[in-house]
Amino acid sequence: MKRIVLAAVAGGIGASSALADEVVTLEEIMVTAPQGTPLDVGSTTLSPAELDLGRARTSDTARLLTDIPGVSTYGAGGVSSLPVIRGLADDRLRTKVDGMDLVATCPNHMNSPLSYIDPTAVDSVRVYAGVTPVSVGGDSIGGSILVQSAPPAFADPGKQLTRGEMGTFYRSNGNAWGGNLSGTHATESLSLTYTGAYSQSDNYRAGGDFKDDDFTGRAGHTLDLDEVGSSAFVATNQSVKLGWRSGPHLLDVTLGRQHIPYENYPNQRMDMTDNLSDQFNLAYTGTQSWGELKVRAYYEHTQHQMDFGDDKRYWYGPGQPPSGSGGDTATNGSACAPISGSTMVNGKMVGCAAGMPMDTDGKNGGLNFSAELPLAEGDLLRLGAEYQRYRLDDWWNASGAGMWPYTFWNINDGRRDRYAAFGEWEIEQDRWTQILGARLEVVEMDAGSVHGYNLGSAPTSGVGGMGNQTRDAALFNAEDRTKSDLNLDLSWIARLTLDPHQTYTIGVAQKTRSPNLYERYTWSTWQMAAFMNNFVGDGNGYVGNLDLDPEVARTLSLTADWHDASAERWGITVTPYYSDVSDYIDAVQWDATTNAPRTVPVVDNFTVLKYVNQSAYLYGLDLSAHALMARGTDFGDFTARVLASYTKGKNRDTDDDLYNIMPLNAKLSIEQMLGPWRNTLEGEFVAAKDDVSDVRNEMPTAGYGLAHLRSRYETKRWSLELGVENLFDRFYDLPLGGAYVGQGTTMTIPAAGNDPQWGTPVPGPGRSFYAAVNVKF
Repeated sequence: MKRIVLAAVAGGIGASSALADEVVTLEEIMVTAPQGTPLDVGSTTLSPAELDLGRARTSDTARLLTDIPGVSTYGAGGVSSLPVIRGLADDRLRTKVDGMDLVATCPNHMNSPLSYIDPTAVDSVRVYAGVTPVSVGGDSIGGSILVQSAPPAFADPGKQLTRGEMGTFYRSNGNAWGGNLSGTHATESLSLTYTGAYSQSDNYRAGGDFKDDDFTGRAGHTLDLDEVGSSAFVATNQSVKLGWRSGPHLLDVTLGRQHIPYENYPNQRMDMTDNLSDQFNLAYTGTQSWGELKVRAYYEHTQHQMDFGDDKRYWYGPGQPPSGSGGDTATNGSACAPISGSTMVNGKMVGCAAGMPMDTDGKNGGLNFSAELPLAEGDLLRLGAEYQRYRLDDWWNASGAGMWPYTFWNINDGRRDRYAAFGEWEIEQDRWTQILGARLEVVEMDAGSVHGYNLGSAPTSGVGGMGNQTRDAALFNAEDRTKSDLNLDLSWIARLTLDPHQTYTIGVAQKTRSPNLYERYTWSTWQMAAFMNNFVGDGNGYVGNLDLDPEVARTLSLTADWHDASAERWGITVTPYYSDVSDYIDAVQWDATTNAPRTVPVVDNFTVLKYVNQSAYLYGLDLSAHALMARGTDFGDFTARVLASYTKGKNRDTDDDLYNIMPLNAKLSIEQMLGPWRNTLEGEFVAAKDDVSDVRNEMPTAGYGLAHLRSRYETKRWSLELGVENLFDRFYDLPLGGAYVGQGTTMTIPAAGNDPQWGTPVPGPGRSFYAAVNVKF
């Protein structure tokens, strides 16, 4: 338990020392939060000022992390991008939100873990890159991301606390707007907090025309040539947190609900048409005579739906849509476009496919125990055990044409149970801090039998059905689907503080990740079905592999941190790293007809791939630096900042480049602090992406430079944020944005006409003016 006096410095955050004596006390609040030694060795945090500046610019929490060297994001929906740390993304990272290991319950990973917390609700962010202490890592090889909302706040003894906060924002590109509201009422032992946020956006626009056709496949609906189709969204997040404390004991329970009525995806062939997630999170932290105990139990239930959004064609097949359906008129004189990979049934196909409904139901629960035991001479022992239980059903109802009469089961009764135990020793000795740890995990997985649209519950043989559904289901059902992995993680992180001006950190680790359910248990080689199983937005289709082994990464990183005694006037941090990954889950192009790897690869087009184990390595360098250029001038204080990262990834078996590796990139900024104002001019520079994955026909992107202007005015009770992103309306392609399949007949093979054509990357947003206001009461 801590007593914290909140104060405002007249010069705002980071104001000059000349203004430091002008302090205004706001209020005194008792805050109870998990104590114990913070695991800051080898991690990077975002300051409150950095979080404040990021919230106004985005509704996507993952994009807050891009101000950390080595962190980028895969393009996806407007609130659901996937974080990348040094070339490793998505499930290769362990992402915890308020201590919960959340799971993307979607064959396209549309509901990524960080999409379940709005940026305005984020109180702290800590990122571990590469080498991660075993107490915060597990079932991952690339690093860990820990995002927390605010802990319960309590009043002083004998008093009551009532406070609130509300805000709103507007961004011109996409006509995006929304708001947030929170309120707390507390006594010295009870605390109740409500938090809510709403955001929405239309399609955003690129900095220029990037396509040749305005066709969407919907009657009377076209898109401008600079409009990025399928980038609109609506999202709502709400939570209620109840906290209770008694002496050194804190118990808090949070109930949360997220509802996304729709979120469209420019790099996926389908869109999210509904997502409802309910979360329960119960945590206890208490100080005992022997140390500190932490216990957490959580449960998440996600109901997820996909279909074609407004910018993608809804009716498929050679028949006429029903009367009153909207009267779509396709090219070539037919009312409905043919489905990719379709075959004739009894010589003909009757009727249209009314969209392509897809449903996913996921249940994710966990129970975690950890203890911190102080040892002699300031050492600390951490012990812990974890259990995570995940259940997944993924089914696609028949919608017409050749899909009748059955439901397509993509994953039936998918099960993934993870048991873990770890021990970690933190040693403080002279100028050294060391963390040594070991973690043992057992991951058990299984799934039930499946069938396609065309067959009942027990297909046994044959080649029938569109895209060999009978054959593929029979082969899958005949296999032993029960899998068990025994995974071992080891880590050693050592930090040496030579003097107040220099710190050196070395990290060595072995990290292991088991495949997810979609990597192991998706079974259909039919192009249409494979298109639906794609985490990375490259426009290709993917098929699972029951024989996948866990990935094992062995990583070495070195960090040198030079700075002045207070780290305020200047500092530079450099981190080179190297990671060797055995059984890396990559992919090979797959021939559905022969059910074997392609002998002649498809080039310059979309294709179908199957997950396989290969080997890979990644290396690179992260750099960050800052310098106080001037202090106490008539125009305020001026600080220069630099962030830069370089990553290279190669497949050892094929000598191919790894997919979606961020090219050399840097951010240079000049920051002015003048009274309550904080003004920033930032340049963002990205080199051309020429090292691309040939097996995926990944598209190169050109280099670019962008300019951004930002201004924040902050007082004791309110703040105003103004800015312009992409000041000069520069056109550029997103290096990690994937392939543009955001409009038209997205389920057809690219050919002449209005189908998505290979060769168009998803462009980045053009110029956008934004404003945000936040008021505390």
